[in-house]
This record gives sequence, C-alpha cells and structure tokens, in this order.
Amino acid sequence: MCSRAIYPARAAKGWLPWGLLVPFLGLAFVAATVGGCVAGLQHAHLVDAQENPIGLTGFMAFLLLPFGALGLVVLAWVRFVERRPLASIGLAAGHPLHTFLGGLLAGIAMAVIIVAGIWSVGGFDAGAFAEAFSSRTALGSIAILLTGFSLQSSVEELLFRGWMLSAVAHKIGIGAAVLLTSATFTLFHHEDSSSWLFATNVALFALFACCWAISTGNIWGVMGWHAAWNWLFATGFELRVTGLDTHLPAFLVRLVPHGPDYLTGGALGPEGSFMCSLVLLGGMGFFALRTRREGHKTKESG
Repeated sequence: MCSRAIYPARAAKGWLPWGLLVPFLGLAFVAATVGGCVAGLQHAHLVDAQENPIGLTGFMAFLLLPFGALGLVVLAWVRFVERRPLASIGLAAGHPLHTFLGGLLAGIAMAVIIVAGIWSVGGFDAGAFAEAFSSRTALGSIAILLTGFSLQSSVEELLFRGWMLSAVAHKIGIGAAVLLTSATFTLFHHEDSSSWLFATNVALFALFACCWAISTGNIWGVMGWHAAWNWLFATGFELRVTGLDTHLPAFLVRLVPHGPDYLTGGALGPEGSFMCSLVLLGGMGFFALRTRREGHKTKESG
C-alpha cells in the first residue's frame, strides 16, 4: 500500500489510530461536541427541534459553541495523543492570513458564479437590491455572521481535510484517505429530506476541498473558501445554505427561487442545484491540472 504525508512536517511521537478507525473516531468527536452542544442550545431555546437556529443570537451560538468545542477536541487529540505538530494537519506556518483571504475571495467568486449561472437560465427572480444597506442592524448582523461562518467552516476543514485526511493517508494512502474522508463528510451533512443531487454535491464539495488541500499543502486557503461559500449564500442573496435561513435581508440582491429543485436547489439552497455540480467539477479539474503541471516541473528540474 502507498502511504505518505500530505502535509510535510516532523513525524508523530504519539499514537496514530488505524486508518479505518479514523472516520469513526472523527464522528465520535462530532457526537460528543456538536451533538451535545446542539442539545444544550435547544434546551436554551436558541435552536428549534429541527436544529434550525433561532435569531442572530441562536445562529451565532450554533456556529461558535459546537464547532469551537469540536476544534478544541481535535487540536487536543493531535497535541496530546498523536503528539504531532500542527503543520502535519495542514496548519503550516508562512502566510496563513494571506492564504485564508485568498481562499475567501475564491469562495466568493465561486458562489457568485453558481448563483449567476442559475439566474441566467431562469432559476431566480430578482427582488430588492442591497436591501441590507438600509439597516445598520442588518449590516452588523451580516458582518458578525462572517466571523461565525469563518470559525464553523475552519473547524470542519480542520477535522476533515486537516486531521482526518492526513491521519488516514499516513496509514493507508492518499487515495483511500480522500475517499474515506469525503464519504464521512457527506454522512456528516446528510439530511433525511435532501435530494440525491444535494448529496452528490456534498461529496463533490468534499472531493474539491481535498484536491485544494493536497495541491497547496495546507488548509488555510480551503478554510477561507469554505467560509465565504457558506456566508455569501446565506447573506448575499437571501438564500438558504445547507437548508439554514439567516432571515436577514440580502446585501447584494434578493433572489427568489423559480423553477425545479434541480435548477435552484429548492429548500436546501444553491448547493442542491446542478449548477453547483458543474462549478465544483470545474474546480476539481483546475487543481488536477495544477498538480499535473507541478509534477512535470518537478521531473524536469530533477
């Protein structure tokens, strides 16, 4: 079996779990933190029975508390059990803020391309433009949510493309790591009401994120991309993101879905549309070509 480190760093000094155990361990981390915190938020009436946040306070609590706890558990596991450096899970030193911001811009661009594509074929009717700018409260809420989505998305990348991807790859190889972590990510986002197209797009999302992380050798950029993707869908167009509604006016343009769910994404938002599939496949193609070019350069220089 072929195995290698995805993120070059010093070797682990502690115990690395068996490759097939890693996804189950990751889901246990999620159950102990996200599951427990969401139950507490429901008891505090900040999240409803369907796990939908209630108001801005509920939304921020939903983004910060469960995922903050999950991030701390993952970092503690890496530090005290596996005893390996943060660079080995994609948190390399260098220019993390610059790389994160670059990913943020890429996420904004890809979200806009998806929305524009759906709009161009008649999937959205345009409503009010920049309605959020008429309310300082709305603008403040949108800015606050960027912080919340940045933490939530970064922790998901830390868990799946940082720790899980590198731990599985170390034991049973990169190909198996990409497939196992992507399948686990898809299971993590499973909704009983979701369509097959939404589930397919979640898997493509995970595969694209793996391609990005492997190609660049860190997860800073994909953290920013994931954050912008969630935030812009939720606040820029008054649409849903993974079925969640912020109930805030759009700061770009309010778009009303019009047409079949495979075109608009329906109640789950643009992530359930075929346009999302095309953009994610294009992104995967970009990183595949980039990796191939870098491989040719390495051979020529060698």
